[in-house]
Amino acid sequence: MVRVTQTQSSETSRSPEFRLVQVALGGLRQELFHDAFAYRPLKRMDTESGPTRFLPARIRVYAGLLPHAVVAFMAMIVFFIGLERFHGGIGPIGLAATLMPTAIVLLTLVRPVLSFWASLGTTPFIGAVAGFGTGWPWAANSFAAHLVVLGVVAARTRPRTAVWMWIGTAGYALFAEVFLGRGGGTDAVPMLFVAALVLLSVTVFQVRRQADREVTAQQTVTAQEISKRTVLEERTTIARELHDVVAHHMSVVAIQAEAAPYRVENPPPELEQAFLTIRENAVAALTELRRILGVVRAEDYEAPDAPQPTLGDLDALIRNVAEAGLDVEKTVTGAVRELPQGVELSAYRIVQEALSNVLRHAPGAAAKVEVSYVLGGLGLRIANGPARGLAKPSPGAGHGITGMRERVTMLGGEMTAEATDDGGYEVTAFVPVSREEAPQ
Repeated sequence: MVRVTQTQSSETSRSPEFRLVQVALGGLRQELFHDAFAYRPLKRMDTESGPTRFLPARIRVYAGLLPHAVVAFMAMIVFFIGLERFHGGIGPIGLAATLMPTAIVLLTLVRPVLSFWASLGTTPFIGAVAGFGTGWPWAANSFAAHLVVLGVVAARTRPRTAVWMWIGTAGYALFAEVFLGRGGGTDAVPMLFVAALVLLSVTVFQVRRQADREVTAQQTVTAQEISKRTVLEERTTIARELHDVVAHHMSVVAIQAEAAPYRVENPPPELEQAFLTIRENAVAALTELRRILGVVRAEDYEAPDAPQPTLGDLDALIRNVAEAGLDVEKTVTGAVRELPQGVELSAYRIVQEALSNVLRHAPGAAAKVEVSYVLGGLGLRIANGPARGLAKPSPGAGHGITGMRERVTMLGGEMTAEATDDGGYEVTAFVPVSREEAPQ
């Protein structure tokens, strides 16, 4: 028992250091050793965003290869640096020392992590055997190539990889200075300083780009959530308004079912039981309807005292908006008839919301309201001309269109809302009404 306690105490005392080393080595293994030979071709640049989206379509296809062209250009610069330092007496060895850094830069296009190790591994050969430059351990062309490799690999991997690459470069510089030193000057300090600047710049750009992507994704999700919430709020509003309409019909059914047996002299028991069942079902449905409405009703919601408006109340609505400064012309075509209460209420709300949008978004414009009674249903058209004043920004822009569309969809109709050629706006809707639905 004592031995177990001592073992646990010993493990606890070395746990923080052990975990720290384990995390560090695990990060190094994950970034620079895991799948170091993996084939990871550089993807084409997104040309649908940024300045490239303004290019013609034919040029935009090739603009996606811009990152590849930049890497190839840097490889060509590394090649010319090596070619300038090339001495004809060296022969094939000097040619290899010139081509190696160039090939390593191009290797970043397909195997980025491998190119980093290849850059470090070939540095002693280029610096010692080929005799390029006076610096050690990096020759002129390998110095430039290693900086390009660090920048490209950092841009293609995670920010943590940049830290490990700089540490690896510093470790190699220290090793070359202590064990491979040949005396004279050294370019380890300039390499580490410039490499730190390059990696820091690339990492900052990469982190900012990632942050922009996350913000864009979050904004997209937020917009979708707002849209869903708006739809749910509009549907809740529609349910509240239609409650009185449905409740009225259910109450009429219950009353008629209760009074029907008294209209017939000596009705059979089967008929009385049938009417009793109808009344009980109607009362039960009315109770469930009120219970459901209680779930969707907001805490501050108060049921209206006045009856729900219908198309017969459009004249009063037009007078109200006229007092607010909107010139409205109303036109009614077809044989005016009574429609189902749900259709009348939704049609009124559509006209009301459309005229409110004109007041809000097109100040000074004139509007037209057309109500068409056709054989298969009801047609609505609300149009306005271009705004003659400055429209104030509205935080709820677009929600009214959503509410109108929800009402039309609920009734099985169709709706369009779009700008007109003269700079105005037009809302059209058609709500089908069958003969069975029309009031008798």
